[in-house]
Amino acid sequence: MTPASGKAKPIHYGVYILSMLIFGTNGYFAAHINLSGSQVVLLRTLLGGAMLTALVLAQGGFDRAAVKSEWKWLLLGGAALGANWVALFEAYRMLNVSLATLIYYVGPMLVLLLSPVLFREALTGRKIAAICIVAVGLICISGSIAFGGLRAGGLVTAIVSALFYASLIIFNKRIVRTSGMQTAAIELDVAFIVVLIYVLLTAGLPHPGKGALPYILVIGLVNTGLAYLLYFSGLQKLPGQSVALISYIDPVSALLFSAVLLHETMTPVQLIGAVLIIGGAMFGELRKKT
Repeated sequence: MTPASGKAKPIHYGVYILSMLIFGTNGYFAAHINLSGSQVVLLRTLLGGAMLTALVLAQGGFDRAAVKSEWKWLLLGGAALGANWVALFEAYRMLNVSLATLIYYVGPMLVLLLSPVLFREALTGRKIAAICIVAVGLICISGSIAFGGLRAGGLVTAIVSALFYASLIIFNKRIVRTSGMQTAAIELDVAFIVVLIYVLLTAGLPHPGKGALPYILVIGLVNTGLAYLLYFSGLQKLPGQSVALISYIDPVSALLFSAVLLHETMTPVQLIGAVLIIGGAMFGELRKKT
């Protein structure tokens, strides 16, 4: 069972879009932290999960009846959240960032294409056109993609990361009784365990420098704790197709914030890609007048 799309209100779109915009600033804060990507994620899940768990407990604790009825989806969602990060970092290492990112963002497209089966949402011609526009835009913003020397294991790992991303959306669309805050707290705590195991086997526990502490606190408490509270609160109420399309604001905002905050150069092709993604997402969400 999934929440009816008719329950979605402008505020639900607003909080979900805001979460995507916050996610887009991750690159800026991560650039000031002298740790590997997986170590940064470990601290993110630790701080974000701890903050939200503390807030839930301060408000009277978890809704045991709701959590008990949906524990399977909560655990699967948390595991998918952690596993999609783990697979993505491995894909970065085995391939290259642009190609791994491009494959990773196939995940929401899979959800959109499967939405008639998964969520009983009709896939209209407008939505199909929106998928095509967004796909072209995603290829454009990925920049120069090197296909030489590809490793089969890297491609498989990138595909796995996309599947976990899609699974994260699907599992969380099954959660209808547990609040967004409680869902975010549980899933970040579960993701922390998954990422901790990965970090212990690869990079080792993080030892950040003192100068990185403010950035770690912001990326952990704001960009993870707050952002995932908004993310899950919006995701539970929006139609699956809307979730999939709006998700592409994340890579666009990351590109734009990197250009503004880190002074990274955007090519004309990337600018075109950003316009196509935003335009495609808006086009897919516009309701045809009758």
